[in-house]
Amino acid sequence: MTIQLTNLTKRFGDLTAVDAIDLDVDNGEVLCLLGPSGCGKTTTLRMIAGLEFATEGEVILGGNRVNELAPRDRNVAMSFQFYALYPSLSVADNLAYPLHAEGITKAEIDKRVAQVSQTLQLDGILNRTPGQLAEGEKQRVAVGRSIIRDPNCFLFDEPLSRLDVQLREEMRGEIKEVLQDLSRPTVIVTHDQLEALTMADRIAVMRDGRIEQVDTPHNVFQRPANLFVAGFIGTPQMNLLPATLTSAQPDGTADFAIQGDQKLAIQVDPRITELAPGTQVTLGIRPRNLEISKDPIDGGISTKIDIVEPMGAETLAHLHTGHHDLRLVTDWRVPLAEGDQVHTRFPPGATHIFTEDGEALRS
Repeated sequence: MTIQLTNLTKRFGDLTAVDAIDLDVDNGEVLCLLGPSGCGKTTTLRMIAGLEFATEGEVILGGNRVNELAPRDRNVAMSFQFYALYPSLSVADNLAYPLHAEGITKAEIDKRVAQVSQTLQLDGILNRTPGQLAEGEKQRVAVGRSIIRDPNCFLFDEPLSRLDVQLREEMRGEIKEVLQDLSRPTVIVTHDQLEALTMADRIAVMRDGRIEQVDTPHNVFQRPANLFVAGFIGTPQMNLLPATLTSAQPDGTADFAIQGDQKLAIQVDPRITELAPGTQVTLGIRPRNLEISKDPIDGGISTKIDIVEPMGAETLAHLHTGHHDLRLVTDWRVPLAEGDQVHTRFPPGATHIFTEDGEALRS
């Protein structure tokens, strides 16, 4: 069973909510649609489910084109952000409800309810109604109602958005464990990058109705395709520093001029030699990759510590070059004080180069 989206487009009048996207989700794969509010991720999910009909393109489930099929005929299971539980029914009846329309025997329904409730740790609350449940319990019931059937695919719309931080951490692990055993393509919509990085086999990063990058969580984080993905993925956000290339060597050694008459010498991708001296670029480096020293660093730049934020095992420092801000994350034992002048180093191989069109330059 697979999900295939081909040239999928959705327009609402003059607004193009989803713009000609192509996407495949394999059997057993969990794919997260990740992006800011209004980027088209939920509209894409709703087109897969049949709750919105595509303006152009195709939705193919299990090799069958389903564009004209009503939601009930697509055999998909969808879990909504707001749970959509029946308030007058018990947990057991909420779980069983989707099965009644399929003509399944009572014995089989009871068997499936027992299996799902055990998997999601709902055994002790089967007789309660939704009004008697905590938020995390409601979320598990909503997930259970989706997986109790045998659908073509599973669709989750912001499944953890209403939970507090601790419950999110617990539910991420629980849902991931459940999905691993389902052997169905699964699409999860989220704006939470940590959710996507921890739960997905692949992530599709969306912006303005288009897909900017589809890749594994590791590659989306370590090898962003462009400036948008680089800036969107990662907490704290990747440092993005405008610079001018002054010289480059075949081994990737390059010199850059930073606004404010500072010079930076770093090791980057060898393709840097494709750019002519004087080319404007953006240097990208993760806050945890930056290094600082009280003493001058050969090839580094001078910065001043503006703000120090203790984060437990780590410390976040906001640095200022005179014209640009940088963020540094380091071990809590490293002494940092606001107002200190420090020297910042970009380690070899840790810096991304983005060209004037915003695309990553890499081999």
